[in-house]
Amino acid sequence: MTLSLSDPNWYPIASSEDLPFRHVYQGQLLGRELAVWRADDGNVNVWENRCLHRGVRLSIGINEGAELKCQYHGWRYANRSAGCTYIPAHPADAPARRIENRTYPVVEAYGLIWSAANDDKPFTPFPGAETGDWFALRPMPVNATPEAVLAGLAGLAPDDQPAQTLPGLAIRLGDTLYFVQPVDAGRSVIRGLLPGQPADTIVTLRHINETLTKLRDRLERAAARQPAPTPLQPVFERVSADLATMPDIAIPRGATMPVVVKRKWASADGVIGFELADRDNRHLPTFQPGAHIDVHLPNGLTRQYSITNGPGDLLSYVIGVKQESASSGGSKVLVETVREGDVLAISEPRNNFPLRRDATRTVLIAGGIGITPLLSMARFLDKSALPYELHYFTRADEQIAFRSELGALHGKVVLHTGLPRPQIADTIASALGTWRLAQHVYVCGPAAMLETVRSTAAAQHWPEEAIHFEYFKNDKTIDDSSSFEIELARSAMTLHVPAGKTILEVMREAGLTVPSSCEQGACGTCLTAVMEGEVDHQDVYLNDSEKASNSCMMTCVSRAKSQRLVLDI
Repeated sequence: MTLSLSDPNWYPIASSEDLPFRHVYQGQLLGRELAVWRADDGNVNVWENRCLHRGVRLSIGINEGAELKCQYHGWRYANRSAGCTYIPAHPADAPARRIENRTYPVVEAYGLIWSAANDDKPFTPFPGAETGDWFALRPMPVNATPEAVLAGLAGLAPDDQPAQTLPGLAIRLGDTLYFVQPVDAGRSVIRGLLPGQPADTIVTLRHINETLTKLRDRLERAAARQPAPTPLQPVFERVSADLATMPDIAIPRGATMPVVVKRKWASADGVIGFELADRDNRHLPTFQPGAHIDVHLPNGLTRQYSITNGPGDLLSYVIGVKQESASSGGSKVLVETVREGDVLAISEPRNNFPLRRDATRTVLIAGGIGITPLLSMARFLDKSALPYELHYFTRADEQIAFRSELGALHGKVVLHTGLPRPQIADTIASALGTWRLAQHVYVCGPAAMLETVRSTAAAQHWPEEAIHFEYFKNDKTIDDSSSFEIELARSAMTLHVPAGKTILEVMREAGLTVPSSCEQGACGTCLTAVMEGEVDHQDVYLNDSEKASNSCMMTCVSRAKSQRLVLDI
């Protein structure tokens, strides 16, 4: 057998006992170093053992239970997907979706952790695997080729009971199974399984250890007399250190993935919870706290809903949908028509409301259904043991959504129910307090609450960059009566925008693929840099300073005050 980097066989790379919670184990297979770790939900991850930033080993990183944090510059990667969730050098930005470490297939079985170089071949249990209550032996490293180790193990068989060779580098000696883990061309690890714990464990294990030790010494002496084999040389993809600052790849409009409605329930009076999962039980794409998805509804409408999940929770997305009698068909069709088992189309997560995790104090203020993105933020902060307080305002106690999830949080969670409007303002002022360096507030809810928080924070000397908000919709009346020209600097195009049409619509008609989501000036997906001209801002996404700078705009609702705008598109 000749080893190669693309060897499709599965090999044991660790014992289950090597992966206690909050630990990272350094595995090795076919010349590759692997970071192997168990998340708090029990999932075992096998990743390439390097941070994408500077190549530092992730096996010396910090297992936070749902994310793995690099020790060097603090980059964080999510359980299951290995997608980057946070970059401390860019705390106000959500990392690009394409920053994702390399993962390897993994199966935990018979007290061992198994992996392979690729997904080309499914994991197949060895013959007789289902008949035993297997007991994993202590591994024995050997500085010899995997082929020589396998032959040496075969030589341990008595003459009257020859060894049985199994697929891959495996062999059966009587009732004992041995597997050779090919660390590299000239290095191996012997891993064994007994069919149940022996009656006299100490005597049996001492005998096996003495036998394997003698075999190891003999094989290493023989290997020392031979030319050293050429080590396997994995190729690692280089990642630019500037990747975090590059603009994300736009998701084309209409690009979706199917999910099944795994669960639907009444989370509160007027709020319906939906759990959306992959149809094949695979994990969903990485997201960061504050992210939302576009849900494409059976009636042709598309609506945006925030993900409530905590870190590394990627087997499904949980969203909350408010029942509204005045709905134009979005929440109405979800609540009244969609059932468990139905298939919906959703976009990959987008994040225009990212959470900083470098704050000394984080204040989360939610009103009604605005709890959804802030619940996700609180869960992330909880897992990282970072200080925060969550203030949740509802009109009545029965309108508190995701009550059990809120009860599982360890931070300061304060529920405010049935407060009159003047008292709400006073409570918000008290919750905010006077701003100090590295404090941030995040608010999501009805427009009136957002305006109260923003004005109160400003009055208490909170700088604009410390006030983060997300509107679910734009209640402003949009004036689309103007007409003007736009020059697209990078596309070398000049287009006329007539009255009644948006800049976004005109660009699409010209054949351009431009990102968008809510298309009402609330989410920030279509944010575009302005190079020349005066903007008529009609969105609720930008703050006053950003609007006054005239350096960016929302192409879905905002227009031009001047006769011409030059956009960086």
